[in-house]
Amino acid sequence: MFGLHLRMTVLMALLFGIIYVVVTIFMSALGVASFYFYVFFAFLILGIQYLFGPKIVEMVMRVKYVKREEFPWLFEMVEDLARRAKIPAPKVGISYMNVPNAFAFGRSLRDGRVCVTRAILDLLEPRELKAVLGHEISHLKNRDVLFITLLSVIPLILYRIFFHLVFFGSSSRRREGSGYVVLIGLAALLFYFITNLLVLYASRIREYFADKGSLALGNSASSLATALYKLVYGAARAPKERLREVEGVKAFFLNDLSKARSQIKDLAELDLDRSGTIDPYELQELKRKEVNLRFSDRLMELLSTHPNMLQRIKHLSQYGG
Repeated sequence: MFGLHLRMTVLMALLFGIIYVVVTIFMSALGVASFYFYVFFAFLILGIQYLFGPKIVEMVMRVKYVKREEFPWLFEMVEDLARRAKIPAPKVGISYMNVPNAFAFGRSLRDGRVCVTRAILDLLEPRELKAVLGHEISHLKNRDVLFITLLSVIPLILYRIFFHLVFFGSSSRRREGSGYVVLIGLAALLFYFITNLLVLYASRIREYFADKGSLALGNSASSLATALYKLVYGAARAPKERLREVEGVKAFFLNDLSKARSQIKDLAELDLDRSGTIDPYELQELKRKEVNLRFSDRLMELLSTHPNMLQRIKHLSQYGG
């Protein structure tokens, strides 16, 4: 866990170091007023996301909030986990997306919402579902939605700097002999791509934190590992058209659905007794093995909001069964 905290600290320092350097150069090229305009623009978009984000998520994810009498056992699970996490009990919703998964969102701890899809209720055993809900409750406790949204402002500012310098700054500055402004803009574009990759990396680290958080709430590593295995299996056997429908919202889910078909073969090898689960013994066997990802897997992980699933379950094996 200390390693994750160290990586997160270094990553934050790197991201804000990049934005500081680029913005300082930008300010010297165009003046302080222009810079403040784009900071204002970026945080205006952040404010809009904060205010209207939950409603947009509800519409896109086809969420319907349910009453306790409809799903008493689901409410009991969520409330027990929230009590253990020492946060207010979130709203409970059912998503009518056609894939087995779960997600959490909200403006704050008091505005938290935890949702499951209908398909996941048919796929997972109660202890596995509780492990998944523990992961989502941990996202709320860690304020991950707000955290990643704030970090996403950095690439946004860099892109606006690039856009202004290349498409507006160059013509006005050529008369003053400042053709280097375009180069600064192109550097901002380069750092836009770099910081986007760093934000994706931050998102993957937060997934590890949420996994660990689920275990801290009393769920077993094997329950969460089995749930992740089943979710990958469920996505891998889903029609491609169904996966395309959720491509734009897959960052909300526990796993990257578009990578499921490539990951399921490796995960199936963990299920030594072919029971459809990953039990404590199988986790211990994985703990003893060294996981070497293929170059293609590393590249896909680099461009994903979620860790490689084999690597993720390997990480869970460090915490026992």
